[in-house]
Amino acid sequence: MSSPGAADKRGGASQGAARSGTDRACGSVESVSVPGVRVGLVGATGYTGMELARLLAAHPFMRLTRATSRREEGRDLADLHPFLRGTAAGELPVSAPDPEDLARACDLVFLAVPHGAAMSIAAELLRRGLRVLDLSADFRLRDTAVYERWYATGHTERALAAEAVYGLPELHGAELAGARLTANPGCYPTGAILGLYPTLKNGIACDAPPIIDAKSGVSGAGREARVGSLFSEVSDNFKAYGLGTHRHTPEIEQELSLIAGRPLTVSFSPHLLPVNRGILSTIYVDLRRPDAALRDIRALYAEAYADHAFVRLLPDGALPDLRSVRGSMYCDIGLVKDERNGRLIIVTCIDNMCRGASGQAVACANRMCGLPPAAGLGLIPLAP
Repeated sequence: MSSPGAADKRGGASQGAARSGTDRACGSVESVSVPGVRVGLVGATGYTGMELARLLAAHPFMRLTRATSRREEGRDLADLHPFLRGTAAGELPVSAPDPEDLARACDLVFLAVPHGAAMSIAAELLRRGLRVLDLSADFRLRDTAVYERWYATGHTERALAAEAVYGLPELHGAELAGARLTANPGCYPTGAILGLYPTLKNGIACDAPPIIDAKSGVSGAGREARVGSLFSEVSDNFKAYGLGTHRHTPEIEQELSLIAGRPLTVSFSPHLLPVNRGILSTIYVDLRRPDAALRDIRALYAEAYADHAFVRLLPDGALPDLRSVRGSMYCDIGLVKDERNGRLIIVTCIDNMCRGASGQAVACANRMCGLPPAAGLGLIPLAP
């Protein structure tokens, strides 16, 4: 596994010019006023597609040229997502997904489709010279046998699964540069991996499995109508689900094992919060040296994320909350040491739709196309 690449801390196009390029797959970016990367969105109706449309509508170097949905073909994108009215993206007609048409109109394509459907679409687009960023789980797991076991779906593109770059920029930024295929991380894994990375990289955690207690907003369940996602089921309620069986478990274990340099398992317990957006994860780690000082541990975190502006290590005594990251790319991290038992408690907060899905996909696409890493993502969290 490569060491984390240095991320550009400058927040937007006005603060850093894009590098020009001749790579056909990502176009040639010459100025801020003429976006050079034509992008397609396959699966425009779900929450991740909705969030991608929001981000791409304001991106200084990318232009949404295709948005697809078989069910909504012929309508304008603003008809599906009224918040896009009055924007160029909102006037884009929705078309049926057609690999030939996407190859003519796009340089890079985001796949916001369910797992199982993305692998064949990705293969078709890659054969036509496009770059692909998949937001499903189809290429996140390097071992396709593990994928098939956890997702109960046969994997038909094993070579592509081996090629795909896992799209966590803080860990794999160098590999993302020029990648053909990127697998966007899951929302739960993003907060968990970023929270645990410095402890495992520096070997300060015991071999005992970390405990990850995570709570997500309802949008993480997707936009399809399900009884468990109804307002009357979620409001004034709080519940655990998927204990020991959640599909993000092997993804978390894969990446943490690579960081630690040894096989590692976790105890992962997801919960559903009665809110729209956000994930708060409380992570418990037994320290190899129970007498380790918290200030020294904080120094390791500060060093690990010194060049990564979207990870914010909070001041001593402060803990993250969902409102402080809502609608943004930030991952906030707070640290507490339980002196009685020598345990480190790590709290992370992300917005599951932006940092945990679509915003992270845009950050990866920026790197794939040689753009400023933070282009289009300088979003201040929404409060209240």
